[in-house]
Amino acid sequence: MPHNSQSTRSLLHAVDFDYAPQRFTVYTSRDLDRISQIRQLPESLRFEMKVVSSVMPFRVNEYVLQELIDWDRAPDDAIFQLVFPQRGMLSERHFNRMATAIRSGIGKQELLAVAKEIRADLNPHPAGQLQHNLPYDECGEPLHGLQHKYRETVLFFPSQGQTCHSYCTFCFRWAQFIGDKELRMATTESERLYGYLHTHPEVTDLLVTGGDPMVMKSKQLKDYLEPLLHPQFSHIQTIRIGTKALTFWPQRFITDEDADELIELLHHLALAGKHVAIMAHYNHWRELSTDIARAAIRRLRDAGVEIRSQGPLLAHINDHADDWARLWNEQVKLGIVPYYMFVERDTGARRYFEVPLHKAWQIYRDAMKQVSGLGRTARGPSMSADPGKVEIQGITEINGEKVFVLRFIQARDPDWVQQPFFAQYDERATWFDQLKPVSGLASPFFKAAKAHPG
Repeated sequence: MPHNSQSTRSLLHAVDFDYAPQRFTVYTSRDLDRISQIRQLPESLRFEMKVVSSVMPFRVNEYVLQELIDWDRAPDDAIFQLVFPQRGMLSERHFNRMATAIRSGIGKQELLAVAKEIRADLNPHPAGQLQHNLPYDECGEPLHGLQHKYRETVLFFPSQGQTCHSYCTFCFRWAQFIGDKELRMATTESERLYGYLHTHPEVTDLLVTGGDPMVMKSKQLKDYLEPLLHPQFSHIQTIRIGTKALTFWPQRFITDEDADELIELLHHLALAGKHVAIMAHYNHWRELSTDIARAAIRRLRDAGVEIRSQGPLLAHINDHADDWARLWNEQVKLGIVPYYMFVERDTGARRYFEVPLHKAWQIYRDAMKQVSGLGRTARGPSMSADPGKVEIQGITEINGEKVFVLRFIQARDPDWVQQPFFAQYDERATWFDQLKPVSGLASPFFKAAKAHPG
């Protein structure tokens, strides 16, 4: 499709950067012993990493190792905790079972069988991802690789984007990365996506997600996105791309061999009238600290792309208000819109990272006190539960009873959106399904959650 190539060509040179191309070097669980920095850690800790990475996915690249982790603080460093497996990610029962299996010297297939049993206990697809979000075409056939939870938004999982430059240890999409086809959400059938969007004019937003779509070649991304410029998709106002590349591999936007092609594509979509939004996953202010990360942000913004930040509140990584305030203030300075503080989902390694809801709200509140109005666009703490995105708005008293004040930011039933409701205060609660309605204030929202457990 023709477009204004003159403005695009000038844009490609709009950012003054001088970075040599960097080879992408990645390490997985098979390569733990090859990481020189890891060899300096105690042998017992290295064995624990081996055990956990036999169950949970592990992947890290050289940029993260060299530029983001403070090795003088490892293993307590926040970015180390973000990417390297930790013993507490598994229950003692699961950890000991896998450790015993490894020490016994059993074969690869036997180890995989043990890992598969443990993974099945870790709620690999929370919040009704497969049961209730899967859409169907006009013939009643399921559209695998798509999700349609909210009326306005469809999620698309292109198969070429179902990995990441590095893996986050807390990731609620961990089941995408372990090689089990039964747990994977992905598709290469773009025509079925277009057919579904064409017959659903209520959909305004397409979220391309993964994994990380930015691991794809620019040509592949172009093949998926450019057809959305045809008139029959005029109702698709916003193209969102969920990515961690601005943290884990900012070279994707600067020095990769097809980086210019990527920027040209995004700029072309924006010039054609689409709202192009990078949904950037940030967990710590240090992810914004390198020169190339900042250059990547500038280049995207110069291309007419909006960047919104989101990420969960995590024990061991960012469970301090000062960290969130510094993150949001730095993002505002760089032109990024703070969007969501999430609660760690009830899946995978949640036992290691979860924070009690009352503490999550206090951290959010204390962070909000330290930012300007432009930083207060961040909503949260938000739980992406089965009925919808539930925000903790505060803690108060009703008839002498301490309660959580909640509301739906987004919901399966649009009538629920923005309606306040209440739950009994519980200092141990870390997720929506652990909350109970206040006596005399029964709410349909709790019944919906129990009817469709995530």
